[in-house]
Amino acid sequence: MRTLIVATIAGLLSSLALAQQSQSTASPPDLSGMWAHVSCCGFEPPVAGPGPVTNRVRRNGAADLYQFVGDYTNPILKPEAAQAVKEHGDIELTGMPAALPINQCWPGGVPFVFWNIGIEIIQQPHQVTILYSNDRDFRQIRMNQTHPAEVKPSWYGDSVGHYEGTLVVDTVGVKIGPFASVDQYGTPHTEALHVIERYRLPDYDATIEAEARGERETFHLDTSDAGFSRDLAYTGKGLQLEFTVEDEGVFTTPWSATMTYRRPLSGLGQWPEMVCVESPRTTYMTKESAVPHADKPDF
Repeated sequence: MRTLIVATIAGLLSSLALAQQSQSTASPPDLSGMWAHVSCCGFEPPVAGPGPVTNRVRRNGAADLYQFVGDYTNPILKPEAAQAVKEHGDIELTGMPAALPINQCWPGGVPFVFWNIGIEIIQQPHQVTILYSNDRDFRQIRMNQTHPAEVKPSWYGDSVGHYEGTLVVDTVGVKIGPFASVDQYGTPHTEALHVIERYRLPDYDATIEAEARGERETFHLDTSDAGFSRDLAYTGKGLQLEFTVEDEGVFTTPWSATMTYRRPLSGLGQWPEMVCVESPRTTYMTKESAVPHADKPDF
């Protein structure tokens, strides 16, 4: 019997090693190039299970682009987080925008940065770089590495990745800035925030289905700009980001959402310059935004 158990364990370990070897030698999916998201600002709901905070204000049946009033009754929110979302929405209902990283010109962190309409993925063996269309935001994902024992918080956290047929990215250590939020509704996060992303290439039909599912919770956009408009004639594979958010200090349970992209109109795309503010009065007419500044040079 003992010999049989030892042999069984050895067989399992051998199978695991072969699976890991196969996984590491498999060709990664080609995610490279520019991609355009169909809508603005909100996250697409998951097919099933707990989902993100959504907008209580509707315009033509879809989430309103101009007022971000989060549903603070979403059961994923702990009481203090629900109160923060409610207070954010109360400000928005006055007609004055509530402070967020995007309108105060602060880095938004993960998953807040996913609101960007355009992204570009650059794949290298040692890292994957993701460029975002607004404010020159970018992230670098170290491939086949582990998080350090002590992660120093940074604006976009420490991201490590590997391939499982999809690109899987694990992010921790997202810094808490003065306007920290995981979404457009003022949902806070703590230093315990943990985000897992999966990037895959669904076929055309699945891409269209995902876009349709998300249109109610995001503001539909179709611009004439080649960098942002999807190429409606393109029938190849899309790009889908599925991500899961955990933060025991804020949420009652992990929750998931998706973002779906297609190739931009021009194929390679050409982004216009997107700068957060030309003036501290860009966001507010009656006061200045709390844009980052330095009282003395940092060099």
